[in-house]
Amino acid sequence: MNYNTVAEGKSAAIISYFWWIGLLIAFIMNNNKKNSFTSFHIKQSIGLSLILFVLGFLTKFGVPIFGQILFLGVFVLWVIGLLGAIKGEEKSIPLVGDLFQDWFKFI
Repeated sequence: MNYNTVAEGKSAAIISYFWWIGLLIAFIMNNNKKNSFTSFHIKQSIGLSLILFVLGFLTKFGVPIFGQILFLGVFVLWVIGLLGAIKGEEKSIPLVGDLFQDWFKFI
């Protein structure tokens, strides 16, 4: 990874981890000039957001305590992704990060 690529895309990559508003802002920021570092983290953030959406739905109609445990796990994954963006690393989130990169290739 080129230092300039990371430096140019770091702020948008960090913003992408702040809920769906930040994700939308980062997507718009990355739309004009595609930055591979930002795109990497946008894909990770989209995947985490989808997992949270599904967990929220399942928790509402399922077992709340099980959902809370899973939410804690997703929070840990979110922190790992955010710290990777802050450090300037393209490091996939454990367990699901590689899947997100594969599923969202179009970004």
